[in-house]
Amino acid sequence: AAETFRLPAQPGLKEGPVRLEVKATDRSFFGLGSGNRTERSFNFEYQSKPPAVAILSAAHNISRGGAGLAVYTVNREAAKTGVVFADRFYPAYRQPGGFYACLFPFPSDLPQERFVPKVLAVDRAGNERLTGIYYHVLEKSFPRDRIELTDAFLEKVSGEFKDRFPKAATPLEVFLKVNGEGRQADRKILYQVGLKTSPTPLWEGEFLRLPNSAPRGSFSQLRSYFYQGKQVDEQYHLGIDLASLAHSKVPAANSGSVVWADDLGIYGQCVIIDHGLGLQTLYGHLSRIGVKEGDQVKKGDIIGDTGDTGLAGGDHLHFGVVVSGQEVNPIEWWDPSWIKNNVTGKLEEAKQSGSAK
Repeated sequence: AAETFRLPAQPGLKEGPVRLEVKATDRSFFGLGSGNRTERSFNFEYQSKPPAVAILSAAHNISRGGAGLAVYTVNREAAKTGVVFADRFYPAYRQPGGFYACLFPFPSDLPQERFVPKVLAVDRAGNERLTGIYYHVLEKSFPRDRIELTDAFLEKVSGEFKDRFPKAATPLEVFLKVNGEGRQADRKILYQVGLKTSPTPLWEGEFLRLPNSAPRGSFSQLRSYFYQGKQVDEQYHLGIDLASLAHSKVPAANSGSVVWADDLGIYGQCVIIDHGLGLQTLYGHLSRIGVKEGDQVKKGDIIGDTGDTGLAGGDHLHFGVVVSGQEVNPIEWWDPSWIKNNVTGKLEEAKQSGSAK
């Protein structure tokens, strides 16, 4: 039989090591004798106060749709720690210097009043600390686009996705299911894949862009879909579409580990590369996948060819940058000075201040 023992609140009990002694005696056979006796002792660390959090990173200038990095220390081992706001949690990862680093996004569709990032630290005893950080929001507006759905495109999408939505009666219904329910399901997969990450950065410098390519769709573009003159849907496009020659070679934007190399719904044939700290790059609509899950790649290695698989009208690359499952603006990661000022510079400072102690 299991027994639950709760330590009652003791005013004089101080934080620190606690020794618990358990003695048990059963009733011996037929109730004769003094019974069988067992003694065990257990050593615990008693913790009653929330962990202390010290924020090391001073400035957090975060654009709508962009990312920020919080660097901080916790005075004891954390069972769970990261940045929280609204109903979202983005995990932090412990660095070799002993401090924590948390890359977190400002989701482009989140109202600004709900974006109040704080550091959460929960110790092994369940004590919880929420600590505010200094941050400045840079508002951004994103373009809209009108997309006319042709019968040829709808037939192509229906052929590719009909088996996933067998109850959809027409090609338009298949498209609407894919663009709505399918898109939501794919976002859940992105979140799960985002947890498969190296705790330390694997990338170096800025991220490469598909060579000789022109943008065909921008980040966080609100797309209105029309069919036969009527609006039938509206969705945010969370990546950048880059078009080059058909079946162009696609280079890895930076070094990392392949964590997805398979079909991924609206993204079609898709590769996701992990760069550490929850930072990943996504390559969608490929005609050929040239890597497999678990492969280590270097910046510039060819990982596949562009195509039009998934929810794509024409051959192009959907390039996404993902932070712990949330797509963010790739333009920041193409800018070496933004990366240095907002990410790698902060990590270096934390390392140096730790080694100076």
